[in-house]
Amino acid sequence: MDYGSAGGGSGGGGGGDHDSSDPQRRKKRYHRHTAHQIQKLESMFKEFPHPDEKQRLQLSRELGLAPRQIKFWFQNRRTQMKAQHERADNSSLRAENDKIRCENIAIREALKNVICPSCGAPPVTEDSYFDEQKLRIENAQLKEELDRVSSIAAKYIGRPISQLPPVQPVHISSLDLSMGNFGGQGLGGPALDLDLDLDLIPTNSNLAFQPPGISDMDKSLMTAVAANAMEELLRLLQANEPLWMKSSTDGRDVLNLDSYQRIFPRAMNHLKNPNVRIESSRDSGVVIMNGVALVDMFMDSNKWVESFPTIVSVAKTIEVISSGMLGNHSGSLQLMYEELQVLSPLVPTREFCILRYCQQIEQGLWAIVSVSYDIPQFASQFQCHRLPSGCLIQDMPNGYSKVIWVEHVEIEDKAPTHQLYRDLIHSGMAFGAERWLATLQRMCERVACQMVSGSSTRDLGGVIPSPEGKRSMMKLGQRMVSSFCSSTSTSNSHRWSTLSGLNDVGVRITLHKNTDPGQPNGVVLSAATTFSLPVSPQNVFNFFKDEKTRPQWDVLSSGNAVQEVAHIANGSHPGNCISVLRAYNTSQNNMLILQESCIDSSGSLVVYCPVDLPAINIAMSGEDPSYIPLLPSGFTISPDGYPDQGDGASTSSNTQGRMARSSGSLITVAFQILVSSLPSARLNLESVNTVNSLIGTTIQQIKAALSCPGS
Repeated sequence: MDYGSAGGGSGGGGGGDHDSSDPQRRKKRYHRHTAHQIQKLESMFKEFPHPDEKQRLQLSRELGLAPRQIKFWFQNRRTQMKAQHERADNSSLRAENDKIRCENIAIREALKNVICPSCGAPPVTEDSYFDEQKLRIENAQLKEELDRVSSIAAKYIGRPISQLPPVQPVHISSLDLSMGNFGGQGLGGPALDLDLDLDLIPTNSNLAFQPPGISDMDKSLMTAVAANAMEELLRLLQANEPLWMKSSTDGRDVLNLDSYQRIFPRAMNHLKNPNVRIESSRDSGVVIMNGVALVDMFMDSNKWVESFPTIVSVAKTIEVISSGMLGNHSGSLQLMYEELQVLSPLVPTREFCILRYCQQIEQGLWAIVSVSYDIPQFASQFQCHRLPSGCLIQDMPNGYSKVIWVEHVEIEDKAPTHQLYRDLIHSGMAFGAERWLATLQRMCERVACQMVSGSSTRDLGGVIPSPEGKRSMMKLGQRMVSSFCSSTSTSNSHRWSTLSGLNDVGVRITLHKNTDPGQPNGVVLSAATTFSLPVSPQNVFNFFKDEKTRPQWDVLSSGNAVQEVAHIANGSHPGNCISVLRAYNTSQNNMLILQESCIDSSGSLVVYCPVDLPAINIAMSGEDPSYIPLLPSGFTISPDGYPDQGDGASTSSNTQGRMARSSGSLITVAFQILVSSLPSARLNLESVNTVNSLIGTTIQQIKAALSCPGS
C-alpha cells in the first residue's frame, strides 16, 4: 500500500481566507511513491519502526525523498499498523465475549433446575449475589472514608478520636516468629477461625485520586515552582564546599544545612519544624545508556517503575502540564504520584506528589528535577516532602552518560523507625542518591546485555538460547523480580490484604486472589520477615548465590544437590545473572528452578521460583514468556548501616561499595504459596502454619550455616 505524503507539508493549512479565491492553491499536492521506494521503506520499517534523524537522512539520500516525506511515511505506517492491531484485538475480544455470553446463558438455564441438597431450596438468585457484592464494596468505601475523616480530625484536634469506633484488624495468634531465636512461642490470646471470605478489592486510594480540574492559574504556579526548583537543583548538583562536605566516616557528600539555608533562604520555612528530619545525599557515576534514552526513562512513569523495581513501588502521571519538545522532552512538566520502598515489611513506603520537570541545558546535557507539590485534599496523607532533587545527565562517547544525582527529602517521622533499620535510614543510605545511581547503573547494564547477541555456553536439554531466547529469558527474569518486589513491599497500592501486622517480632502475612495472566490462578499467601546477621552483605550474597551451599538453606530441596544447567549474564559483576537450576535425586525430574541474582553497591537480591521444563524451553526458544506462571520467593540483602571499623577509606566506584564496608547485613526472606487454585477458596490455619514453619526453619538453617545461631 502506498502511504503518500503531502508534498506541501503542513504549511498549506494556515492560509486562511487568502486562498479562498484560488481552488488550485487550496488543493494539497500529494506524492505517490514508486514501488522501489515503498519496498525500501517497508524493509526499513520492519527493523526500525522509529528511525532516528540519521537513518531518515540516509533514506532520503537513497530514495530521493525529502526527510519530511520520510518522517510522514513512517508516522502514517505506524498509525496503520496500530489500527490493524486494534481491529484484530477487537475481533478476538468480540468472539471471546460471545463465547462467554453463550456459556453464561447455558449456566443460568442449568441453575434454574438446581436444588440445594441440604435444605431443598432453590439456589441464591443472581440479584441477591450482586446485592451482596454491592454491600461489600460500599462497606469498604465507608471504612476508607471513616479512616480518612478520623485522621484529618485527629490532626486538628491533636489527639485520637476515641469517639469513633476503630476498624478492628484481624489478628492471627499463631504468627509469632521471634527474630532472636525463632522459638515458636505464640503471642497468646484466643484462637482464630481463619475461614476468611476473600473478596479483596484494591486498597489504595491514592492511585484513584484525580485532582480537580487544573486551571491556567494552577499551571502557571506549577511552572514557576518547577523553574525555581530547577535553579536550586543545578546549584546543588554543581557546587562543592561549603554547600557539600565530605563525610569523615565513609567519604560521602553530606549537605551542610547552615550553608544551604544561607544560600536558599526560602527553605527556612521547611526546616523550622523540629519534628522534621532532613536526608540529603549526592553521588555521580557513568551509565551505559545515552542521554536521550535516560531522559525518556525518567519522564515515562511506566518505564520509571520498570527501571527501578526495587525502589519504586508505584508511579503514575496525574497530569501533563507541558509536553515539551518532541524527541528530547526539554520543557516537559508533569504532575506525578510516586511511592518509594525498601524491600522489608519493617519499613513503610514513602509517598510523594511531585512536579517532574526536564530541561535541556545545552546539546547533550539535560537536567531533571523533582519537587513536591501538595494537592490540598491529599497533602495530609504524605509524611514526606521532596525538596528539589534529581539529576544532571551528560552524553559521553560510545553511548555512555555521566550522571550526577541529588536526593533531598524532609521526613516527618510520626512513627519511630524500626531499630533494625534506624541507622540505614537515618544515614540517608536507604533512599539516598547512591542507591538510586547504583540501581540505575545495574539496570542499564542489564539492558545493554539484553541487546548483545551472545548465547550461554551451558545449554538445557539441547536447547541453546538464541539472541531471541536470551531476551525472552531476561524478560521472564525481570517479571519474576517485579512480582517478588510487589509481594514483599509494604505498599497499600498493590492488591494484597494484610492478615497479620508486623510487630517487633513476627511475620507479615498478606493474601490476595490471583487472576492476572502469567500468575497461578487462585488464592496466594505471601509471608515476609527481616532479620539481621553479623556477616557482611557480600558474604551473605555469595552464600545464597553458590549452588553448592543451596542445600544448607533451601528447605524445599530436601538437602539434594543443585546444579546450574543454564546461565545468562546480565551485568558486569559475575553475580548479576539468570540461572536455571536442577535439583538431583528428586521425584520431579521435570521441575526446574528459575533464579535471578543481582548485586550493586546498595544491596543485592536472590529471587527464584519453580518452573517446569516445557515452560523453560518455550522461553529459551524465543517465544513470548508472558503467560508462564511464576510464584517467586527469595531474599533481599542490604547493609545494616553500621560502618565497618576495619575499613576507613571510601571507594565509591567499587562495585561492592558500601556493602563491603558494612559490618553486618539486614536480610528479608519472603515466600509465596498457592493456598488453592480455586478463587473462591478460604484460607485455613494449616496454610499459615506451613508458611510460618517454612520461614522459621529456613532462617535457622541460614544462621547455622553462617556460624551465627545466636544472632
